[in-house]
Amino acid sequence: MIASPLRLRLDRDALVANWRTLAAMSGAAACGAAVKANGYGLGAREVVRHLAGAGCRDFFVATWSEALALADAGVAVSVLHGVRDADMAVALAASHARPVLNSVQQVRRWREAGGGACDVMVDTGMNRLGIAPEDVAAGLLHGLQVETLMSHLASADEDVPLNGRQRDAFAALRGRTGARRMSLANSAGIALGADYAFDLTRPGIALYGAAPAPVFTGRMRQVVTPEAQILQRRLVPAGEGVGYNLTWTAPADTEVAIVNLGYADGYLRCFSGKGTAMLGDRVLPVIGRVSMDLTAVDVSAVPDLGEGDWLALAYDLPATAALSGLSQYELLTGLGARFDRLWG
Repeated sequence: MIASPLRLRLDRDALVANWRTLAAMSGAAACGAAVKANGYGLGAREVVRHLAGAGCRDFFVATWSEALALADAGVAVSVLHGVRDADMAVALAASHARPVLNSVQQVRRWREAGGGACDVMVDTGMNRLGIAPEDVAAGLLHGLQVETLMSHLASADEDVPLNGRQRDAFAALRGRTGARRMSLANSAGIALGADYAFDLTRPGIALYGAAPAPVFTGRMRQVVTPEAQILQRRLVPAGEGVGYNLTWTAPADTEVAIVNLGYADGYLRCFSGKGTAMLGDRVLPVIGRVSMDLTAVDVSAVPDLGEGDWLALAYDLPATAALSGLSQYELLTGLGARFDRLWG
């Protein structure tokens, strides 16, 4: 197998430390982990392995294909998108995974098929997925083996009245479904306090080093660092430009490294002239326009750097989101398949 000229350095200790921080913030509630979208781009199997080893027992994916990829991981998985007709055979046979039923149709489909344990999502104000609280009151869930009753906060990262209204609407359902547990808080929801934790929290983005609310700033450790290999080092004479449309002009003779990285890998054009590469404590500016597969870096300060050497890209999620205008979610899940993922 040919090694890629791109790699993600993934910090196992930082991932586990972030989960333990979130677990402590969850108080008496159990702390799970959202590992959908292939572990937010890091690789779900390895994320699950490291977090299960640290004591995490509840994992959440989006689809049944993601659940099947974890079939031999030895953990319990909840499938957040529930069950379509096309999913039923797989869902009924999957002993390690259960659906999060999201609609009246899904509830009926699961019941009529004789499905076993399930989770249920209730819409308390987000208007995305979930049955209505009135459906619960009308007895829709009677007879179902509900493991976890869930809802999802629409604006947990903001101080808005909707958070309290959703919490209160969800709390009013306690004891009305036979569910063993209740779960409301995502990463930002954990920061809202003990009233939002209920029995189980479901952090996602904060596990991977993001700060989805101010309270997380400085508390979550960086998990992901992209690195790219240099294809060529070249001298750009003063007055000449670099890259498409020559958007950067050399103010003096400048040593430039062209690296194997571009917007096809998730390093998007918004980093043109803004991003930075790192070599130890040296900060090296990205210059010119980021293209599909290539990015230029000013390496004048590092005379012995050349073809085959590696540069790390500055990628602290909160800082990079502020720099780029992208969300921390996009920055993380957009990192492409061409990266080798190396845990250490």
